[in-house]
Amino acid sequence: MAVRIICIKRDEGKYDNPYIAIDHLEWINERINVKGITDRTVIHDWIKEEQGEAYIINKNGEKLYLIPAICPKGNKYVKTVEDETVPDSLLSLPECI
Repeated sequence: MAVRIICIKRDEGKYDNPYIAIDHLEWINERINVKGITDRTVIHDWIKEEQGEAYIINKNGEKLYLIPAICPKGNKYVKTVEDETVPDSLLSLPECI
């Protein structure tokens, strides 16, 4: 099953890692038209341990898959790029309402 991430919910405050500021991700399974909201760490584990697939559609219409990552402090998160110097389209998604 693959889900498309449509928006992110960020926590208020300062973070060294902008991905850790993401609390929840809202998604849609376009195949069966089901929506949901899932915690960042749950999405991480689903992708890493259950071979789940989550993606975004960037401003150019390209499908970019999320990959699981863990920061040096041990916090789980997801991102779409391997290289931290490349802007990540996940962080450009709109804020969930």
